[in-house]
Amino acid sequence: MLTPIPTSADSVLISVNPKAGRSFPMLRSESLCDHLRKKGLIAEIHTDLQKVSEKANQLHSEGRLRALVGVGGDGTAAELVNRTVPGLPISLLPAGTANLIAKYLKIPSDPRKMADVIEQGYYAVFDAGRANDRLFLVMLSAGIDADIVHKVDQKRHENYQSNSRKGAHISYFSYIKPIFSSMFFYPYPEIKAKIEFQNEIEEKISRWAFVFNLPRYGWGLPLVPKCVGSDGKLDYCFFKGKNVFCSLLSVCFAQLGSLHRFLPGTKMGTGSAFTLSSDHEVPYQIDGDPGGFLPVKIELIRNRFTVVAPEKSVRKYSK
Repeated sequence: MLTPIPTSADSVLISVNPKAGRSFPMLRSESLCDHLRKKGLIAEIHTDLQKVSEKANQLHSEGRLRALVGVGGDGTAAELVNRTVPGLPISLLPAGTANLIAKYLKIPSDPRKMADVIEQGYYAVFDAGRANDRLFLVMLSAGIDADIVHKVDQKRHENYQSNSRKGAHISYFSYIKPIFSSMFFYPYPEIKAKIEFQNEIEEKISRWAFVFNLPRYGWGLPLVPKCVGSDGKLDYCFFKGKNVFCSLLSVCFAQLGSLHRFLPGTKMGTGSAFTLSSDHEVPYQIDGDPGGFLPVKIELIRNRFTVVAPEKSVRKYSK
């Protein structure tokens, strides 16, 4: 069912990282703002996350907020959801590395087309996951890929401190050195998983663990192709491989039409709550950003994420 945003909601707030300066993200934000104003909407650009979140919550409570648009990727969307109230409409002007949510919902990266989407004003409602006290929209993983994410983030912070021009930006190239480092040195410690679903508890062992809310990962790897973001379940995929060869084999089989599910070390299923723990130091990541180290408690939050998206996507993914 299509749910149109009320015409009284005429305000759009655009949140952009201040480190972008007069760079590409900022210029695209200004272009989006201009296109929205030409359509008669009230559009503002903000660079302070706390202030834009507070104003978005206020406008939403008054029925005036059409969309809070984050200029960035999946981490940007998750940050905005964590700072705003349930039901507040959020969207993205894709400017991240993977842009998994934008690709899933076919949200355009062109400011003019994005202005059209916001003007049409349809939204879809999805579940979210919560890892300890932080919401995530796409997925959480623990293991070698989280180790890579932590290393990339550490390098980015080093660039910030050294005032490097690359400090505010990462690309797929930023992952090359961390990937090779983790391939040679990550020890693949054991991860213990407790899975709860419909009052039943199941325990599993893995060395690379994924919990998904939306069926997207990396460059589009179909690890859980049947995952639906509004079905009241989280999907998991666990690998028991003890080395990089097993990991690469699992990834290759996943790319070949999700054939990884036939490998003996792969376990897949659904749950509503998870506890991941380890006797060793195992990193986890959420929506492409470092989350910390195990243990982590994960639970499903129903109907937590409201997103402004193209009409075709809303038709496809709405209940």
